[in-house]
Amino acid sequence: MDFPSGLKYTKDHEWIKVEGNEAYIGITEFAQRELGDIVYIDINSLGKEVAKDEVFGTVEAVKTVSDLFMPVTGTIMEINPALDKQPELVNSDPYGEGWMVKIILSDPSAVDSLLSADSYQSLTGA
Repeated sequence: MDFPSGLKYTKDHEWIKVEGNEAYIGITEFAQRELGDIVYIDINSLGKEVAKDEVFGTVEAVKTVSDLFMPVTGTIMEINPALDKQPELVNSDPYGEGWMVKIILSDPSAVDSLLSADSYQSLTGA
């Protein structure tokens, strides 16, 4: 299982990749393996500020539906358009083409409180 060191992680299995005052957010490889084949992603918070730990959408897999939690407070400026037609990108490339949203960070320093790759790996026991 992959735990890229350039990302930060949450206990709810989201990852965040920061680029200046913007960031990409998705779910981890661990999460997508636990969910199984992802068939639909519902994110309807474009243009809205979403607070840390609030739900910003859902992921539907063959077996279950799971909430997506915002790792840090930010405004959703883009939803990955590829996921409309190819939600399975989350399964095949969770840290690349399978990203979910791009946000403008309200406070970039808030990312420092998230888990490192090593800490997240320990949390999952993988």
